[in-house]
Amino acid sequence: MAELTKNIYRTVRSLDERKTRRKECAFKAEGTKCVLDTLGHFTLRNLFATHEWLEMHQQSVRKHCHGDEPVKVTRNDLSRMSSLSTPADVIAVYDIPELKFDPQSLSGRLILALDTIQDPGNLGTIIRVADWFGVHDILCSQETADCFSPKVIQSTMGSISRVKLYYGCLPEMIRAVGAKNVYGTFLDGENISNATLADKGIIVIGNEGKGISAEVEATVSERLLIPSYPEGQETGESLNAAIATAITLAKFRGV
Repeated sequence: MAELTKNIYRTVRSLDERKTRRKECAFKAEGTKCVLDTLGHFTLRNLFATHEWLEMHQQSVRKHCHGDEPVKVTRNDLSRMSSLSTPADVIAVYDIPELKFDPQSLSGRLILALDTIQDPGNLGTIIRVADWFGVHDILCSQETADCFSPKVIQSTMGSISRVKLYYGCLPEMIRAVGAKNVYGTFLDGENISNATLADKGIIVIGNEGKGISAEVEATVSERLLIPSYPEGQETGESLNAAIATAITLAKFRGV
């Protein structure tokens, strides 16, 4: 078993901060479901868990943990490392994977492009929705929330294991993929229920408050509208970004 030091306490706790995640090239997952859903999908650095948890999940521990990786800790130890108000019985620390943006490998697929999605809960839900509808690649602007923040990881409910996110200059990435159809939702778009939707291309999801930026809008070839019901009746200003993603992907998948 690895020795639990003050430095480990500080490092694991500080993985709540983006600058530390970048410096350490690591992120953490907390809670039984989150940890079991991510074990085996990312390179494990450390597994911190209570004696009871380790006993209950011996099979998973033996399969995915080697050498001195599992660290037996108390609930008080976990509380010092946790970002949750009620600490879980287990915390896993993983390497952040190195993903190379290869536009050629993304061509011919249905993918998402996120234009400055800033709320971690929204991003986590979008990743979860994408996974549900079989979309496994997401392009993200540099201003989009960090997909490896604890709040995003918790919100994905394990879907972060199956969905890859690429960060960069969004208009440049969209153009590099070279998709024939780039879709975006606008108030002056065609009713999505009446539109002809391809099974491949790029779907742009705009910022929670400002929508799709002018730079990204310039890459859009197909303007879509998610209409309110009944049309013309006064309603809320806009849909939540994650909800809009779910409705849009459902339409593309013919659900």
